[in-house]
Amino acid sequence: MYSDDDVAALYDLLNTWGADDDFFLSAIAGAERVLDVGCGTGRVLIRAKEAGHPGRLVGLDPDRAALARARRCEGVDWVEGRATDATGEFDVAIMTGNAFQCLTTDADLRDALTAIRRVLVPGGVFAFSTRHPQARAWEDWPRRATRVTDHRGVPVVVTHAVDPRGDGVVGLTETTAARTGEVLRVDHCDLRFLEPERIEEHLVAAGFTATLHGDWQRGPLTAASTDVVAVAVTAS
Repeated sequence: MYSDDDVAALYDLLNTWGADDDFFLSAIAGAERVLDVGCGTGRVLIRAKEAGHPGRLVGLDPDRAALARARRCEGVDWVEGRATDATGEFDVAIMTGNAFQCLTTDADLRDALTAIRRVLVPGGVFAFSTRHPQARAWEDWPRRATRVTDHRGVPVVVTHAVDPRGDGVVGLTETTAARTGEVLRVDHCDLRFLEPERIEEHLVAAGFTATLHGDWQRGPLTAASTDVVAVAVTAS
């Protein structure tokens, strides 16, 4: 069977560095104090540290196994918790890997945004991403099977099943199996696909001025956008 530690290691194999990571790395490059909310295994902060980022870097995540993997990198403060547990003072906060979609209710979103706003200095920046619901990405997930040799040298297959629900929430079941068909792990989560207009409403209500982009080069939202890339700024 697959442990939580195995899942964290497999996550890094399946999610390699991309344009989204470059975007977030550039967003924190000049910041003295950075908070990564839902940092997972810490990819962006680790890369920043390795590149010589001189400021304070804090990664916050409730997943102990992911944090254990992240802690292989010293010089970053890895903290177990959710957005509402954030403390301190930061110039920039980021939320990578579409972690924004794990906030599946208006109450969850309100509480998280309020907490992030609270720890940002005046003029502070909160950057995050989410999948644009118009692209209906969840419809493609069950049609794809990812085959990879895992960190233990074992060939595995990762598949997904989805369960669309109300208010943009989609239930996701991920199954990791050996090539022989033996099921090693089944994980469930809910993801919310929120319209850009509603995202902006929540940001404004929390005290941010928001700009929503449609790609990682900060282009405009269009009918073809598959992502919503948000850059929100607190009042000075």
